[in-house]
Amino acid sequence: MTTHAEIGAGADGAGIDCAGQWLDLSRPQVMGILNVTPDSFSDGGALFDDGRLSLDKVLEQAEFMVASGATILDVGGESTRPGATPVSPVEELDRVIPAIEALRARFDTILSVDTSTPTVMEAATVAGAGLINDVRALRREGALQAALASGLPVCLMHMAEEPATMQDHPRYEDVVDEVVVFLRQRLEDCMEAGIPRARILLDPGFGFGKTAAHNYALLAQLQDIIGIGQPVLAGLSRKSMIAAEIHRNMDRRLPASLALATLAASKGARILRVHDVRETVDALAMVAATERYAR
Repeated sequence: MTTHAEIGAGADGAGIDCAGQWLDLSRPQVMGILNVTPDSFSDGGALFDDGRLSLDKVLEQAEFMVASGATILDVGGESTRPGATPVSPVEELDRVIPAIEALRARFDTILSVDTSTPTVMEAATVAGAGLINDVRALRREGALQAALASGLPVCLMHMAEEPATMQDHPRYEDVVDEVVVFLRQRLEDCMEAGIPRARILLDPGFGFGKTAAHNYALLAQLQDIIGIGQPVLAGLSRKSMIAAEIHRNMDRRLPASLALATLAASKGARILRVHDVRETVDALAMVAATERYAR
């Protein structure tokens, strides 16, 4: 089994080795979203031409994101928007692996594979991925074993039910407590299976089986997630929680997305998963500049 991931101690540890590429976690980092899907909630189909994935468009978008300051590119071939229908492993492989291979050949940037499918995890590791980002927290059959065998860091996300049904009637007695309990349990399960704690990141899953009120409660109390002791990823970009408060269409959610990303970073999130890389990098630079003058 390969073992090429080490994390510095604590939730804000020095960094993590992603298949030989160092990710500094002493400060917030930006993960750019590359959805190689025709039906993702915000940018579905943007990288397609006449119904077929365009690797030229993938590379063009990636180049813009890397130049804008993205330290990670997150490649996903299965839409997990509310109401989304699953894709077959073969279809997901056909979307994701050529994209990762093309990106690896062009860029030195860390590549993350956004998948819950064991065969995709395995193939993506061979193709050059440095991180597994799983919205189902390695709960699909065989996923935990595939992640263990990969030797890659993994990000475990909380999601209630499945994308097709998760937004039907999301209910919690206390959403923050329940998400913390879930993530602690998945952390323990993964460690018992043999994945070192040093290779595990956590994501509260904003927008995944949660109302707007649930999402804002999680953000307001993000320190409870941070308190588990693992680096935390936050994905708030263009989410419907924005529209619930200010009724903006998808293409008018950038200012609100930046505010949410800034709040998450100020509360301790180490990775911000976003569509708008350049603007988020600039916003985080203002946070960092202010922190330098803190007494």
